[in-house]
Amino acid sequence: MFTHEAIENGEIIALQGQINSGNAAEAENELAATLDRGVSRLILDCSQLSYISSAGLRVILILAKRSRASAAKLVLFGMQPSVREVFAISGFLAILQVVESREEALELALA
Repeated sequence: MFTHEAIENGEIIALQGQINSGNAAEAENELAATLDRGVSRLILDCSQLSYISSAGLRVILILAKRSRASAAKLVLFGMQPSVREVFAISGFLAILQVVESREEALELALA
């Protein structure tokens, strides 16, 4: 479901396929484990994420809250239009740092 790439004091995690009620618990556990390792920067590559349900949005919201609590930066990038629309409708674009490109995400996370 995910691939991990190390960056300075953090990770880029590529989300792949779908995050829905069938795999949300697994996704939450894997993303939480990344924060539990003490990363201070977490970038989610959404370019291969084709669908996210309300259960998936809940996972992202929990991740955002946990990252704030641990003072870790969370940045998302590369959303496909259908996924971006779900984030927009739910109001998540207003509360999360979402950019278009990997370069922008790295710049924001490493600042």
